[in-house]
Amino acid sequence: MNSLGSTRRGFLQIGVLGLGGLTLGGVMRARANEQLRRSSATRPTSVILLWLEGGPSQLETYDLKPNAPAEIRGEFRPIRTTVPGMDICELMPRQARIAKRFSLIRSISHRIVDHPGAAARFLSGYVPANISDPISKYPTIEAVTAKMRAGAHPTMPAHVSNLARLKGGGSAYLGRAVDPFVVDRDPSLPQFRVDALDLDDSLANRLDDRKTLLQSLDSWQRGAEQHPAFTAQDSFQHRAFQLLTGSATRTAFDLNQESPRVRDAYGRHEWGQRTLLARRLVEAGCSFVTVQLTGKQSSAFITWDDHGDVGHIFRNMKQRLPLLDQSVAALIEDLHARGLEREVLVVVAGEFGRTPVVNMGRAAKPVHPGRDHWPHAMSVLVAGGGWQMGQVVGSTDSRGAEPHSRPLEPNDLLASVYHFLGIDSAAVLHDAQGRPIPILPSGSPIPELVGTSPS
Repeated sequence: MNSLGSTRRGFLQIGVLGLGGLTLGGVMRARANEQLRRSSATRPTSVILLWLEGGPSQLETYDLKPNAPAEIRGEFRPIRTTVPGMDICELMPRQARIAKRFSLIRSISHRIVDHPGAAARFLSGYVPANISDPISKYPTIEAVTAKMRAGAHPTMPAHVSNLARLKGGGSAYLGRAVDPFVVDRDPSLPQFRVDALDLDDSLANRLDDRKTLLQSLDSWQRGAEQHPAFTAQDSFQHRAFQLLTGSATRTAFDLNQESPRVRDAYGRHEWGQRTLLARRLVEAGCSFVTVQLTGKQSSAFITWDDHGDVGHIFRNMKQRLPLLDQSVAALIEDLHARGLEREVLVVVAGEFGRTPVVNMGRAAKPVHPGRDHWPHAMSVLVAGGGWQMGQVVGSTDSRGAEPHSRPLEPNDLLASVYHFLGIDSAAVLHDAQGRPIPILPSGSPIPELVGTSPS
């Protein structure tokens, strides 16, 4: 017994070396709920969420109003795309050329005006009690997917993100076991690497060599067969070891495997290379990849939160939108080139839109032109997933202020994404007190996207 305990303690050290603050044992425990796993899809489907934290302006991106007064329409003009009637901002010509490969939803709205609460509303489907709480009280779609798609791939984490948690997001009562594998380093840097996947050599040194490590594992496994209480833990830790040391896992995170031509297509900047990494991860079997596209790229902007007292919305957009355009267009084209347009769904969204009228910010003294929070209208881009592409779903009024046709809620988009993943959005999860809570309280798949008869 002492020998087993000693070996077990040594091997459990692997499990606390962490993936972005999450223990490896926790990752694997999330994959042990067979009942939930059986209720989710077995086909290899994945989602890439490109999250524009801060709330991008619909009037500067995908829903311009060129005939509105100057204080509404802003500085930019729309350009035609390859889809009649789908005009987008002139700063996104790459997307304009491939518009038949994505769809726009222009009529999603909700009523939460603060960033954390709006994100919680958009990503969980539940209205938060405190709209300023940075952590959602209900699990957001990334965490639910990690729970329901647990074990979908033996050597890839179910959810990878460049943040431990989106503002207003979180796993809530599902616990840390479904938190993401975090890759927060800039993948556009020459020295980029994922530290957690370099642990095999250090572990080998600590245990003398790889052979010793494997012998310890094998010895513990044999002992666990005689100690049923440890059998489940054996499974968790063995799969954690596979994740850390598997060559397929390391290869998925290695951007050097890509040709210079492909890397150039995405752009040699952080947003482009993060998006490329997302494509590699879903191709390798990851179920959900979250990429928050914020931060300084070429000037002093952080998020898409374009209040006039924060920054100049038009100057910032001139820097941001070409980067977004390149990243999104390259991803969509790459997925098609690889035959993944049915297996991978791309969603580009933020937590809300911006006010119709350009203002000079919240400061007492006017600073820059900007737009404030506006959850009453927003635009969302979707691509892939085997959905119906090359269309615009819904519309807003002449000011871009409210839905005019086909009003939708975030829950309808969430239900559509869950439908694609093979997850029943009416399925019940249980909180820490054992109370049953449906994944979504309401919402239906959008038939214009998923088909007329979603099952």
